[in-house]
Amino acid sequence: MKLSWRTELPQWAMIAGMCVLAAVTWAWAPDRIPMHWNIAGQIDGYGGKLEGLLMPPALALGIYLLMLLSPRIDPGRKSYALFTGSYNTIRLAVVTVLAALYGVTHLTLRGYPIDVATVVPLITGAMLVVLGNVMGKIRPNWLVGIRTPWTLSSKMAWVKTHRLGGWLFILSGLGLMAASVVHASWAAMACFGLLILSVVAAYAYSYRVWRDDPDKIPPAGTLPGV
Repeated sequence: MKLSWRTELPQWAMIAGMCVLAAVTWAWAPDRIPMHWNIAGQIDGYGGKLEGLLMPPALALGIYLLMLLSPRIDPGRKSYALFTGSYNTIRLAVVTVLAALYGVTHLTLRGYPIDVATVVPLITGAMLVVLGNVMGKIRPNWLVGIRTPWTLSSKMAWVKTHRLGGWLFILSGLGLMAASVVHASWAAMACFGLLILSVVAAYAYSYRVWRDDPDKIPPAGTLPGV
């Protein structure tokens, strides 16, 4: 998978921005940094400066590097060339969400009246919609996508399950965003319920397609070196 400035620069900029925020905030930041909010948007968990200011940028950098290296260590690495654009979109979406959530923390530290119970589900829902739009384009591999025993054992199951998974992600994201706007306290429950239903539906559907597949040919991207 080839990299380009167009795909990497936005991610570098966001991670660097997180580091800059941590540096300029360190001197005046309180010893207790908000780290967790309940379903009503009230802070119910704190961390120290190290945990609250430095861990999120470090996590973003770690995830960025892991996703950057995944195509190199995946036994089905050749498949990534078939969905490079979609994979880059996934990587950008993940880093963007981490940066946005870090921004919410800093706005809260600066005293801005952020309705976390609404904003965070909106961010999460938007990410699910983006991921859903590219889910059906993911080609067989060992590290990205809906990997069940059946999608890894049947090309038909892989293709059809990812098409369904894309719609499930989109509907879950839209549902989560709607719940956060209509009634913020519903958003957390909606997120949990929709994701559980989506996972169960994807697993059940992948088994059904695999069961009815007369060939059961393993996807090429799940075979080392193929």
